Amino acid sequence: MQTIDVLPPLTAAQFPEQQVVLVLGFFDGVHRGHQAVIAAGRAEADRRHLPLALMTFDKHPAIVYGGVDEASFKYLSPRTRKEDLMRANGVDLYYRVHFTPEFAHLSPQAFVDDYLCGLRAAVVVAGFDYTYGKKDIANMALLPSYARGRFAVIEVKERTDQMSKISSTRTRQALADADVDLANELLGYTYQTSGTVVHGEARGRTMGFPTANIAADPEVLTPGIGIYVVRMHVAGKICGGMASVGRNVTFGDDRDVTVEINLFDFSGDLYGQHVQVDWLHYLRGEVKFTGMDALIEQLHQDEQNSRDYLAKH
Repeated sequence: MQTIDVLPPLTAAQFPEQQVVLVLGFFDGVHRGHQAVIAAGRAEADRRHLPLALMTFDKHPAIVYGGVDEASFKYLSPRTRKEDLMRANGVDLYYRVHFTPEFAHLSPQAFVDDYLCGLRAAVVVAGFDYTYGKKDIANMALLPSYARGRFAVIEVKERTDQMSKISSTRTRQALADADVDLANELLGYTYQTSGTVVHGEARGRTMGFPTANIAADPEVLTPGIGIYVVRMHVAGKICGGMASVGRNVTFGDDRDVTVEINLFDFSGDLYGQHVQVDWLHYLRGEVKFTGMDALIEQLHQDEQNSRDYLAKH
């Protein structure tokens, strides 16, 4: 997959060498609904023997158009993670457009003329709710009129499960609620975060459960407070373990939220290492124990439950 960063305006040097099937969307999380859109594009590209191109943006549209605070916004898939997911979904050309004031103020017709036609789209594929400006004048129903016969349009219907629409918003809420099992079901793969191992209070070592304290990527959503079964990728290895996202309330009130991971069957110095964490399963909520012995007893049970889950799955 070739990645092309576009700092508007799009230049001739960035045009594809031939016509493409072009998929549009922000795709935060690249969940099952997004995957259906990309798959529709891939199928059309294969049918026409054309490359599959995908155009997305460097910032979430809600930050630009919806007034969401960029400093507090949490992504489901940061830049490198999204690239990996696009590659896994068969994208050939990955265009990442930087939201500049100039780009944000393009009219719908200018967006179509400069970017969709500029990228030599033979077919444009997007989800039913894709917009390219104000919803009432820049929606999928109006795209064929802006196209003026220069490319075909494929609109992909919404994907639902037994509850409701599969969406980034719903996935984000599931993670905030500590329901990583539902989030993984919506995503169609295991949710992953990354971070760096830093020094903590080293209390776990004295209890027989040494932990790697993770300084998580501040732009990425960490699952809500709770105890989880996880896998950690570090130095070319994948190790099972259990994670605590919480305030360590047994040892005091009003403590900061930390991410601590106890790895199974692992030895070695992890400080300073960059790691990825796969969030597999929610075990339980955070509990304030009456003392160290009660906490250690629960940790042994958590370890057994985690090992049982890893063995089964």
